[in-house]
Amino acid sequence: MSVEKKINASVIKEATPMSQELHMQRERDRVMVRGKFMFHEVPGGNMGFVFRKYKGDPLEKYDMNDGEIYTIPLGVAKHLNTNCSYPSYSYKNDEQGRPVMSMSERVRRCSFQSLEFFDTSASVKESALPSL
Repeated sequence: MSVEKKINASVIKEATPMSQELHMQRERDRVMVRGKFMFHEVPGGNMGFVFRKYKGDPLEKYDMNDGEIYTIPLGVAKHLNTNCSYPSYSYKNDEQGRPVMSMSERVRRCSFQSLEFFDTSASVKESALPSL
């Protein structure tokens, strides 16, 4: 006697196809760029982090030393320049003399200075991207 196993249709999830625009952005973010890593928080120090921007991509680990030149994907370089900061708050008194907290500036932890020119605008066509 054979036992049939029923598969619940709600358990199986079909992979949603990636939109063409998202696929193009993913390919742009994979282009390798060469530049200098600057660790503003600890000059001369070492910073390690893991990075994954798109679902399905593997986690990649990076260890970078201040002032050294690296070749990394464009998406990682953008991340270092836009997401590695924290807010600095200041306290001021309002008209009634009560202390009010406000964000005064963003303090950059690190940055990546590109040593080559690369146009990251949306007008870059797929054929203009280097093949990987």
